[in-house]
Amino acid sequence: MAKIWAKNSYCIRRQVGALIVKDKMIISDGYNGTPSGFENVCEDENNTTKPYVLHAEANAITKVAKSNNSSDNATLYVTTSPCMECSKLIIQSGIKRVVFCDKYHNVEGLKLLERANIEIVHIEIND
Repeated sequence: MAKIWAKNSYCIRRQVGALIVKDKMIISDGYNGTPSGFENVCEDENNTTKPYVLHAEANAITKVAKSNNSSDNATLYVTTSPCMECSKLIIQSGIKRVVFCDKYHNVEGLKLLERANIEIVHIEIND
């Protein structure tokens, strides 16, 4: 389902989707893109991602923070393994399990999650 949600992203280089699930219910969702009120253009004229583009995980975590739900002990389903910055947010949000299908080229975020004793599950999905 996170792969379907990723299709909402306006980003050209990589579309990423994230869902936060707790007690078998989706409590938040997100995809990579620009902040609210910004134009929906993620890359500059050189096809480089703009520095203010939010990652799917950050969007889902900030969305749940603004709701009445708690992400304590939740599971994050995300299409691409988290980067270092998103991994810090995952740890602070209380998420205890991360499930992803595509590996990000930098695995430092996964190493940080392991250090924080967050369960990591890599599922290979053929499109």
